[in-house]
Amino acid sequence: MKYNLLVGRILFSLVFLLAIIRNFSSEAVKNASTAGVPWASIAVPLSGIIAFLGAVSIIIGYKAKIGAWLIVLYLLSATFIMHRFWADTDPMMQKMKMMNFMKNISMLGGALIISYWGAGPLSIDKNSNFK
Repeated sequence: MKYNLLVGRILFSLVFLLAIIRNFSSEAVKNASTAGVPWASIAVPLSGIIAFLGAVSIIIGYKAKIGAWLIVLYLLSATFIMHRFWADTDPMMQKMKMMNFMKNISMLGGALIISYWGAGPLSIDKNSNFK
């Protein structure tokens, strides 16, 4: 069963690992600017770094509770700024944004669980004095 938690941490974190690549694209900065993100050219890459660091922390299980809080920070900003489905008038865009909003809310729940319980038995935190 302890391997289930390790695999779960990896699967949970994969989407955030990809954020570092996506958040350094001009398209991501443009989308954020259009959504009203201030200083998008700085905020978007910075959010990618935050998501990446949180994901790596959770995967390897080093300071995973802090890593989970980084993911919470990333998700709160991305969810409530980029996926404001209630502000769209186009029904298709509204549905797409609502699906992404709800996906992020569920991942927020996962990050909050990790922020409380930590990474579990197969982690650096559990097997060292680095807690």
